[in-house]
Amino acid sequence: MYFCIMENSISHKIERKIENQKEGSIVVQTDFRGMGTATAINMALSRQADKGRIKRLAHGIYYKPKKDPLFGELSPSAEEVAAAIARKERIRIRPSGMYALNKLGISTQVPTKLVYITNGQRRKIRVGKTLVTFKPTTAKKMALKGSLSSLVIQALEELGTDNISEGVKQKLRNFLLKEDADLLRKDLALAPARIHDFILKLLKP
Repeated sequence: MYFCIMENSISHKIERKIENQKEGSIVVQTDFRGMGTATAINMALSRQADKGRIKRLAHGIYYKPKKDPLFGELSPSAEEVAAAIARKERIRIRPSGMYALNKLGISTQVPTKLVYITNGQRRKIRVGKTLVTFKPTTAKKMALKGSLSSLVIQALEELGTDNISEGVKQKLRNFLLKEDADLLRKDLALAPARIHDFILKLLKP
């Protein structure tokens, strides 16, 4: 009897918190820490999903439905889910590999895998047809600060520094020139030696 009352209390608290969230918000189990055990929270979220108040995106990840007058119900993108998880779990993530190339417009192929380096734990989340991977990396790589220079460095990790076309070199140069000079200098100091030297040569007048 006691456990039943406790379970109902947890479920009610979670329901009220979800009611107060904005439509389109991403909801994860960690939002409700302190309200009950992980099992009780998961059960309460499953009940909310059964009632249609939230919808399941992946294991332990939900969103509060949002409707557009023209397009109907809008689901959050895989990028939005990744950003929300990083924010809620207080970890940092950065695009890596082919995803970094796509973000820079060097690869126009629509990515079905979004790979982020992180200072958090390794995890994989499937959002629709897209696989999101958090890949733990070194503190040095996560210390990169520039939004553009860090992307370029990650892209060059994927591409290598040999046999890059002049067109791609020009694109990379243009991005680097838009970066804050102080942030670029600090990020260059953290880049692998071959990428450091490649970028210095690329930026020569």
